[in-house]
Amino acid sequence: MADLKIPSAPQTTLDVSGDRDLSSLGTVGPLSLGCWRLTGSDDDNIATVTTAVDLGITLIDNADVYGLDWGGTHFGACEEALGRVFAAVPGLRDRVVLATKGGIIPGVPYDSSGDYLIAACEASLRRMNVDTIDLYQVHRPDMVTHPEEVAAAFTSLRTRGLVKEFGVSNYTVPQTLALNGFLDSGLATTQPQFSAAHLEPLRDGTLDLCMEAAITPMAWSPLAGGRLATGEGISAELLTVLDELAARENVTRSAIAIAFVLAHPSKPIAILGSTQPERLQELAKATRVQLSRTDWYRIVQASEGVPLP
Repeated sequence: MADLKIPSAPQTTLDVSGDRDLSSLGTVGPLSLGCWRLTGSDDDNIATVTTAVDLGITLIDNADVYGLDWGGTHFGACEEALGRVFAAVPGLRDRVVLATKGGIIPGVPYDSSGDYLIAACEASLRRMNVDTIDLYQVHRPDMVTHPEEVAAAFTSLRTRGLVKEFGVSNYTVPQTLALNGFLDSGLATTQPQFSAAHLEPLRDGTLDLCMEAAITPMAWSPLAGGRLATGEGISAELLTVLDELAARENVTRSAIAIAFVLAHPSKPIAILGSTQPERLQELAKATRVQLSRTDWYRIVQASEGVPLP
């Protein structure tokens, strides 16, 4: 009997650095700055945002509810903080793609009714002291609002020139499809939780839908709330794989974890939550990492803790 020969394939690297298409907004880089921790001093916030933009991280993602934690003082605090950054740095607003979210009201907790979304968007514009929001997103689905009503609110905001593109966050695949069906131009983005420690979007159809419908995924918590950096609550097997790849690529474990997210063919954007300029510089190195298919599947298998089928 002849020896069994396993065919070999060239170990081409996966693309982690290419531009992402945001419909009429044009292209952005693979990293975004998340503003949920933008609760420091104005000087610190200016350093954070300008460092990000200088690194090519030009998509800035905010939300009206940001400011109720991470040292914030009130609803809307992080949008106000970003508005002060724009006021302090002439020309900065024109260098970024500005995204924010609405639809969470503590105590309600979710409201995506047309009147509320329009009012929430108008309030976000005032807090950030801008004329237009490039990307407005529903923060979490309101299951007692019909998607047609959400779509009508979106259309009104676009017609008035207040918003250019729309997205959703934390939506299931059926919820995304239901809303997308009522929009003439379709959703530009969706925000799932996705990281090397949270692989559900790979399995629940979210990233498949993104590829089918030309929706760009924006991965929130790509470092699993920082746990992939600290190792807290992460399996030893996954940490070992990430650390081996980090040593090979001469970057940190966190950069490898970000590169893993970016390597998916749906071309996710990873939302970075750090407000430390030196940390942003370190994470930006993720776009230079070279992962092979074997590397990527090693991370998946280590994360799930079971052999791949």
